[in-house]
Amino acid sequence: MATKILISRRSIQLLRILVSGIFLIAGFNHLLHIEKTTQRIEQASFKGIAYFFGEPKWLIILSGIVMLIAGFLFLIGYKTKWAAIVLVAVLVPITLTIQVGQITTLGPLFKNIAILGGLLFFILNDTNNLLKQN
Repeated sequence: MATKILISRRSIQLLRILVSGIFLIAGFNHLLHIEKTTQRIEQASFKGIAYFFGEPKWLIILSGIVMLIAGFLFLIGYKTKWAAIVLVAVLVPITLTIQVGQITTLGPLFKNIAILGGLLFFILNDTNNLLKQN
């Protein structure tokens, strides 16, 4: 028998809005600072992951566009589960390429792990059909 959990509609909206912000800012930064972001990839311990997927400059442009579109859809709550899946698909390779291997700066790695947790909440839960309270 499934247990019903009451969840505040406002808390779901707030979580969605707060998590989407990082992707909107990162998406703009990828598109506005392509060369700087390319240099970060070049300095990364696991830059081979990026090269596995293609030319870093084009990956930065593509990921910027994807983060803006999926981040906006996630923000407004449209196709939230699918937007979260797309954002995970962008977040994981970026995290593996840039944050993993930088043992001196674990903060950004665990920030991305926390963001992943927020996205997984929306992937694993049908937030449109949860028993909601105000």
